[in-house]
Amino acid sequence: MAIEAPISKFKKNNLLIFMVFALVVGVWCAYDGYFNESWIEEHTDAEGNPEAYLTFNRQAPFVAMPIAAALGVYFFIIKDKKIIADDEKIVIDDKKNIPYDSIEKIDKTHFQDKGYFVLTYNDPESSKQVDQKFSDRRYDNLGLLMDRIVEKIS
Repeated sequence: MAIEAPISKFKKNNLLIFMVFALVVGVWCAYDGYFNESWIEEHTDAEGNPEAYLTFNRQAPFVAMPIAAALGVYFFIIKDKKIIADDEKIVIDDKKNIPYDSIEKIDKTHFQDKGYFVLTYNDPESSKQVDQKFSDRRYDNLGLLMDRIVEKIS
């Protein structure tokens, strides 16, 4: 039976919050900079030159909207990423495989208070010792995953 640790709700929710914030700022600035006639008149001097607020509100949507779009694309890229601990190895995001027999140690001293543990293993590709950090801010279900790893390397 494989244990899965999907991308955390914390990370997904933060991306959604930032994306909505960028959209709201972009729409608000576009409205004030281009459509709100009284605000435009208030922030235009006697010669018809825009003040700094009006200039900002006319340029901000061209920054905020691409940021929101980029966050949306990033969200859809990472939403299905996960760590899988099966009977033979750990698979991280369908890219990196860590066999249990290559694991040297697991440092779980900060798991209870800070929510992460560090796995030290010998990388078969580079023949070096690598530290891999697993954080509960990035992945959910890490407690069961860590228990499975400890069970397999013991």
